This record gives sequence, C-alpha cells and structure tokens, in this order.
Amino acid sequence: MSTVDLSTRYLGLHLKNPLIASACPMTGNVDTLQSLEQAGAAAAVLPSLFEEQITHEELEIHRLYEYSSEAFAESLSYFPELEDYNTGPDAYLRHVSQAREAVKIPIIGSLNGSSRGGWIHYAQSIEQAGANALELNIYFVPTDAQMSGADVERRYLELVSAVRKSISIPLGVKIGPYFSSLPHFARQLIDAGADGLVLFNRYLEPDINLDELAIEPNLVLSSRHELRLPLRWIAILRDQLASTSIAATSGVHFAEDVIKALLVGADAVMMASVILRYGPSCLHKLLEEVGHWMVSREYESVEQMKGSMSRGKCDDPSALERSNYMKALISFTDRREVSNLYGQHQ
Repeated sequence: MSTVDLSTRYLGLHLKNPLIASACPMTGNVDTLQSLEQAGAAAAVLPSLFEEQITHEELEIHRLYEYSSEAFAESLSYFPELEDYNTGPDAYLRHVSQAREAVKIPIIGSLNGSSRGGWIHYAQSIEQAGANALELNIYFVPTDAQMSGADVERRYLELVSAVRKSISIPLGVKIGPYFSSLPHFARQLIDAGADGLVLFNRYLEPDINLDELAIEPNLVLSSRHELRLPLRWIAILRDQLASTSIAATSGVHFAEDVIKALLVGADAVMMASVILRYGPSCLHKLLEEVGHWMVSREYESVEQMKGSMSRGKCDDPSALERSNYMKALISFTDRREVSNLYGQHQ
C-alpha cells in the first residue's frame, strides 16, 4: 500500500494520526495507556477529575477549617495545611504525572464540572503535573424554569474564561448539542478562551428501576448512529471556525466513521466505547482501513481530506438543513421499507 500521511494537528499538538482515546477506564491505567499507544492511539484523554470529588473531599475540609478557626482562635494550630491531606484529587494528579512518564503520546487531562467552584485551581495543578492539554467537560442539565438559555450560556462562558486564565496549555471544551444557536455559542466559547471544541458530550440518561421504583444511572455505550449529530454540526461549524480545533466523539466505531468525521472537518476523533468493547488492538485495524480507503480515493494526507465535505464545500448544503427533511421522509415511506421495519419487530 502506498504511504499516506495520517498526521494531524489538534489543540496545537502534532498527532501521528487522528485517533484519540477518549476519557474512559482504559485511560485511567498506565498499563492500558501503554497498550493504547502501541496499538496506534495518537493521544489520550485521561478520565475526568469530577467537581463532586473536589467538593466532597476537599471543600468540606475548608469549611471545617474555617468554622473551627473562627470559633476558637487557638484551634488554628490543630489544623495542618490542606496540602498535607491526601484528598482524592491528589491521586488524579499523580496519575497525570505517571502517564506522562509512561508514554510518549500527548496526555490530555480532563475536568468535569458545571460551576466556578473552588476546584478551578485544579486546572493549573493538572498543567503542573505535566498534561499537554486540558479538556473541560461541562456537564450541566438546567432544571430551574427561571434560568434562561442566556443564563445557561453565560455559566458556560464564565467557566471557560476562568479555566483559561488559570492555565497556559491548550484548552478543549466538550459540550452537548442542546443550544438554540450552536454556531453563535461556539464562537462565544472560542472568544472566552477555548482552543478547540469536542462535539458532543453524551449526557447520562437515567432509567427507572420498576422493582425498586427508583431512578438509577444506567450507562449505555454509544452506537454508530449517534455519530450523525456531530457529523452534521462539524460540517456546519468547520468553515466558520477555520482556525479552531474540532474533535468528533460519540458513535465513532469503525473506519468509515473516522473517515466521515474527517471529511466534514474534524481534526481528530475520540473513541471510548469501541475500545471498551474490543480492546486497544482495534485501533491498529482502524488505522489500516483508513489508510487503504485514502489510497483508493487518491488522498495523500489527512490534511488534504479534512473538511472537504464541510457545509461550505459540499455539493448540496441543504442536505445538512431542514430542506432535505421532506426527501428523507419520502424515501423512508417506501412500502417495502415500512413493511420490513414492522416485520423485524413482530
């Protein structure tokens, strides 16, 4: 097979190919990180340090310290500095350092939260631990009817701005798709300090346990059809955010999925579910198949193909918009398709 250049750039980092191991249990272990690197992963996002971890394990100590010191001045001598406590986040920072020493690929730290709480300074700690970049995974589900869409967006922007001010390494922001004008909001995130966007976050959808009559978490791995949403929006955003890194995530399982994401304009693709299902070795096969496809279509590099089917470059931009909706409905209502669909569920 002729040699093709699979390299790409994401968040200012030079990657040997577009495959990034997304935050998952596999990246939380040094041994599996090494296996991912050997199989072809170009970078890895470590499991997130959650806001709740810091809130419960460190901020409670702050409150105890402040309460006691205010009540009894002499109690100050009984409390060592917080750095002496082995709180949960310390283990995370050690993993960042160990990961950087164990592999040569870029290591991307991850913070998962929704507020500007006392955990913001951990962004700087992650940088000091050696992370090459930071992914801010904003997970916020508004439930207050008094909170407007503008309020929600302001909360995101303030958080991104606060994190940006605390670090000098590249910052990627992982968001969900539920914004009234995603192109406008994406531009605001970039203006607030994001160097790149990760599209899209998969929010945990709780289920109901009918035996216990309780709402409980139920994690379901992604399926391939979920890629269609990020494909659409990356195609729309690519030309408007020309200098901004964009990563596709959710539903990237096979070589065809990687190729589609690159064609609409993704700089990199992030995968977790497929790695959890098949193990790190699946990455080697994906890279081979992507390379074969590129040769068959006479592409010489990933850079050449990136964005070649973005909204501004595709023959029919309406395929990404509502005007194509009627065509889809008409094609679906073919009697044989409907008959086959119902037959599968009988």
